[in-house]
Amino acid sequence: MGEAAGLAALGFWLFVAAVVVAGIWYDAREKEAKQETLRRIVESGREIDADVLSKILGDNVESTADRDLKVAAMIVLAAAPGLAILGWFLGQIDPDASYALYGVSVLVGLIGVGLFAAAKYVESRDSKFQ
Repeated sequence: MGEAAGLAALGFWLFVAAVVVAGIWYDAREKEAKQETLRRIVESGREIDADVLSKILGDNVESTADRDLKVAAMIVLAAAPGLAILGWFLGQIDPDASYALYGVSVLVGLIGVGLFAAAKYVESRDSKFQ
């Protein structure tokens, strides 16, 4: 039994490592493709204006940060009631478990509220600089 658990843990961490390596490889290939596009534009003799450069390089990372934070907040806020419901079901078996999961549910909900507040902050900060 112990060997199977060890192999399962090893498989999990190998999967995590494969996902990380694949993400790094994808980012490197994407940057390489952007640089190749710029190289071809320069070699063709055409001028590169700021709009084209921003579209190719994807300099709109700042403008999507608030959207990403809002999406994360919605996901986390949706998980909070699920944890509370899980706490209620587990409370039927062991009342102490319900209290622990209610606390976790409140914590997850507050993290979601914090993410939403961070999204509003980033949105207002970006609107000041534009």
